[in-house]
Formats: sequence, structure tokens, C-alpha cells
Amino acid sequence: MSGIRYELSEFSAERLQGGNQSFADYAGKVLLIVNTASHCGFTPQYAGLEALYQRYRERGLEILGFPCNQFGAQEPGDAAEIGSFCEKNYGVSFPMFAKIDVNGDDTHPLYQHLKSSARGLLGSEGIKWNFTKFLVNREGEVVKRYAPALAPEAIAKDIEALL
Repeated sequence: MSGIRYELSEFSAERLQGGNQSFADYAGKVLLIVNTASHCGFTPQYAGLEALYQRYRERGLEILGFPCNQFGAQEPGDAAEIGSFCEKNYGVSFPMFAKIDVNGDDTHPLYQHLKSSARGLLGSEGIKWNFTKFLVNREGEVVKRYAPALAPEAIAKDIEALL
């Protein structure tokens, strides 16, 4: 990585279990960043995300989950409840972060960057719902944004191309 600027190095976020995580620590990894919720019609995507993580993590994939309660109040729990739910129901082992806002005045800086780097339909920036996914290459550049309804398995070829 010497001499290469890592696009996400300026960002950090609080982990679900506490403590701050610098995104510079993910330099050289392919990232799939997802805003999640425990009580959403798309919540079963946790299983697909975990399957991708198990399949590709040894090759350099990290999946980062960001719980968000901005869509239908579908993530009302605290950190302990969210963590327990994800582990018990879907065996989630990929990194989960503290609950954040992905839209509005309190949008987390990482999501400000993601949204401006990979716009949605018709050039919109706003996140439309839970389980919007962003794919980031090894240099920290956002390469693609995926709609909430797209199953994680459908992203496998794009992930492989970056690994």
C-alpha cells in the first residue's frame, strides 16, 4: 500500500461492542458496507451476507454492518439486543457497528462519503431503505451501490472481480 492513498482512511466508527474502529485498518481489503435492521422484510439478507463473508473473507473481503433505525423504526434495540439478534438468528460474525443515521442532519460521515461517491437511481444520494449495499475496492474507492432488494448472493461476481 506504500504510496497509494486509501480513500476511507479518514473515517472511523464505533463498533457495536464499543471502541472506535479506524477504516485505515481496512486498507487493502474489499468492503461491502450495508445499513441493516433487525425487524425488516430484508433482514433475512443477514444469512446471505454471512455466507459471502465466510466464502470470501480469507481472500480479503470484509462486510461491515451499520444498524440504522431511520426506516420504519425497524432497528429499535440497543447494541446488546442488536448483537444478540444477529448472532442468534443469523450467526453473524462479520464486523457490526453502533447504530448510525444514514440520512439527514446527523448522517455519519462515512455514509456522506458513500452516498456522494455512488448515487442511487436518477442520481439521488439518499438511502431509500435498509440493506442498501456499497462495494468498495482495495484502495477504498466506492465502486458500486446496490438496492436493498438485491440479494447478497447477486453481488458475488462483483466481489470476485475485486478480489
